[in-house]
Amino acid sequence: MKKIVTISRQFGAAGGTIGYELARRLGYEYYDKELVLMLAARSNIDTYSLLKWDEHVPLHFGFAQTLMDFYNRPMSDRIFAEQTEVIRQVAEKGDCVIVGRNANSVLKEYDHCLHVFIHADTDWRVRHMKEKKMAEQSEAQILDELRKVDKARAKHCAYHTNTTFGDAKHYNLCLDSSRFGIEKSIDIIQNMLEEI
Repeated sequence: MKKIVTISRQFGAAGGTIGYELARRLGYEYYDKELVLMLAARSNIDTYSLLKWDEHVPLHFGFAQTLMDFYNRPMSDRIFAEQTEVIRQVAEKGDCVIVGRNANSVLKEYDHCLHVFIHADTDWRVRHMKEKKMAEQSEAQILDELRKVDKARAKHCAYHTNTTFGDAKHYNLCLDSSRFGIEKSIDIIQNMLEEI
């Protein structure tokens, strides 16, 4: 039976690392930013626009749209619609880990899915980002980036899925990576995956 893991995550909580290592351990396909490149290959939306609008919402979030024509919709709506189709296509193949992109909401009706949310203590996230990707930045700069990215993800989630980012009712499993660490978090997800 083919299975799917979706991972939503706070910025800096190591969700991408956990997802990648889980996929590697299980021999599953791994999708994160790769979905953006897949979109570029199959749509007429240029890669620059895809990267610019990935996980963003229109400036006037909440302002009613009057034109329903796909090509007149805000770029973020077009990208989300295309991305949804790509997520469903890779999910049909199964045995994959999809990080971000609101995949838990896109695939909420699919069987054999494990929807995971990874969060962590703020101090742990700052240290993790300092060690991994943002060594040249101060802790205050990293903290500011954590807040900005989490806020953008929450807005993106609310706008496109009408759900609350990080709300446990939208996931099967919520993990604190600062408590369990990366390896143990992977173990927990793998054990839970065996139960579905």
